[in-house]
Amino acid sequence: MLSVTAQRQPESKMRFLVRGLLIAVAGLGIWMATQAAVIPAKAMVAQFLLNSAFEASKATGTPQKPWPWADMTPVARLRVPRLGVDQIVLSGGSGEAMAFGPTVLPGTAAPGQPGTTVLTAHRDTHFRFLERLEVDDSIRLESEHGEVKEYEVIGTEVVRWDGFSIPHADGESRLVLVTCFPFDSTKRGAERYVVHGSPDGQPISQ
Repeated sequence: MLSVTAQRQPESKMRFLVRGLLIAVAGLGIWMATQAAVIPAKAMVAQFLLNSAFEASKATGTPQKPWPWADMTPVARLRVPRLGVDQIVLSGGSGEAMAFGPTVLPGTAAPGQPGTTVLTAHRDTHFRFLERLEVDDSIRLESEHGEVKEYEVIGTEVVRWDGFSIPHADGESRLVLVTCFPFDSTKRGAERYVVHGSPDGQPISQ
């Protein structure tokens, strides 16, 4: 027959294991809460640095990096008054740049310059608002030189990534916003959502 002490040993071990498990779960919860708080904080700091770099670029006339190791610089500010959108546009078109804001597609016109400027960003973050844009909405693009161009949304379309071509601008300044489609998908598909903007609201010649 087991003694009382022998019977209590398994019970003590079980309580020890349960206590350890609870401590581990609590620790995991604290860690996850900390990470959840850190991510928004990092985003806020990044936006502050991007805005500061953009204003410094306008003041000095020289592109300024938001942080020393960045592989991009702010080149424009994108605003959509009706939707309250206000975003810093970045150069380079790299993955790092797109994590922080819209980027200028390499090979297209610089913001505000003659030609077609193509901006691209992720559909689930900075360009999520594209699905709410409507024809005749105003889009304002301020260059790093302080010049502001106002565009009018003249239409949207869904195209395959390999079927998209940059519209001819006829020497004028045109704006195109592009993101992946559909908006609620978690997979990178072949379709792209395209918004066309014109400074005078006239159709863009192809």
